[in-house]
Amino acid sequence: MHEEQLDRHPVHCPYCDTPFELLVDRSEGSQQTWEDCPHCCAPIQVRIEVSTDGELESVTLGRDDDVL
Repeated sequence: MHEEQLDRHPVHCPYCDTPFELLVDRSEGSQQTWEDCPHCCAPIQVRIEVSTDGELESVTLGRDDDVL
């Protein structure tokens, strides 16, 4: 992990709508992972899209039963 490739991305929990910052590691490329909400602890699907030149294109959050 390289610190220059870490981004703090503001998001809202898809369950309780609490805002929080998601730490995104662009060095991993595009990925899909899970993160627990820091407020309600619900499991959040996270899809991260990174371009071929390493730029963050999008971060999509969904509930555990959503299809991302």
